[in-house]
Amino acid sequence: MATLTKKRKVADAKFDLTKAYTVAEASKVVKDITTTKFDASVDIAVRLGVDPRKANQMVRGTVTLPHGTGKTLRVLAIVTPDKEAEAKAAGADYVGLDEYIDKIKNGWTDVDVIITMPSVMGKVGALGRVLGPRGLMPNPKTGTVTMDVGKAVSDSKGGKIDFKVDKAGIIHAGIGRVSFDALKLSENAMEVLQALVKLKPSSARGTYVKSVYMSSTMSAGIQIDTKTFN
Repeated sequence: MATLTKKRKVADAKFDLTKAYTVAEASKVVKDITTTKFDASVDIAVRLGVDPRKANQMVRGTVTLPHGTGKTLRVLAIVTPDKEAEAKAAGADYVGLDEYIDKIKNGWTDVDVIITMPSVMGKVGALGRVLGPRGLMPNPKTGTVTMDVGKAVSDSKGGKIDFKVDKAGIIHAGIGRVSFDALKLSENAMEVLQALVKLKPSSARGTYVKSVYMSSTMSAGIQIDTKTFN
């Protein structure tokens, strides 16, 4: 059995491991118990009562965090020449077409989000083996395949995140940084949780939101009361 460090013992003494906190309370606790020297990310993990193996119970979507993610995302816009100016004006870090298709084919994936257009998906779709495993494949459901390139780029730069239930029925989402004040973390978390509630599949039976935990990088998970969301 692993031995707890002094810092972990001090942190664990600051909250009740058996208690389910409100989102606002959990946000304060996470800030209080995080001792990393860097600006740790804050995440929530939501276990849903769905079977991801069934297509009609797949939960995925997007949400724009009111206070952003705290990260500077690198956005690539793979677009036709007539859309390049729009993408650049919206803040895309990289803009182009065939040159970036070729770079990705050769293994370049130094971006966080890829935005493209329906007419270009034929070329981008061929990059599935490279982009798919990295979660970079554009998808109309997440708003990354669109004719409104400027809006898609500005949304991504402004705090829009996408989420998808994994094989274990869990949604993982980053909601900010420890440097955010507790209110901002709380409001970002609520935005994600409310979006998940709205996406409840009609075929899902029983308790939908089974558990919610908030944590920062290397911190313990803080249990959140799920009564509000069920």
